[in-house]
Amino acid sequence: MSIKLDILEIQAFLPHRYPFLLVDKVIECEPGVRLLGVKNVTYNEPYFQGHFPQKPIFPGVLILEALAQATGLLASETSDELGGMIYYLVGIDNAKFKRPVIPGDQLMLEVKFLKSKRNIWAFDCRADVEGDFVASAEIRCAAVVP
Repeated sequence: MSIKLDILEIQAFLPHRYPFLLVDKVIECEPGVRLLGVKNVTYNEPYFQGHFPQKPIFPGVLILEALAQATGLLASETSDELGGMIYYLVGIDNAKFKRPVIPGDQLMLEVKFLKSKRNIWAFDCRADVEGDFVASAEIRCAAVVP
């Protein structure tokens, strides 16, 4: 069963809001397996004023944050008994960056569930633009009662 989420459904799961909500939609989600989300990178986002004004680049740390938000969405869709939980970032391992992301790019966020133990969830994460590898990392989040 594949699930799609629009921005209002995403906001029901994630506490983030503009300018820090970095997943625009979920185009495919198979609970317990995989999620494919989208972040549309636009020039009018506030961090481009300082990163870098003459050659705007989407910050790598925000690529990781977008992937982390996608892990929270997959965890939320996967766990029936943990409804109403908030998922906090608790670890990033093996982060790699291949090329910069610029305004106009559509960042495809793919997260795959690896394992969970107690309230810690682990995911293999990858970001692409037009099929080209941009960044990857293993990300862990913790399910916490708000």
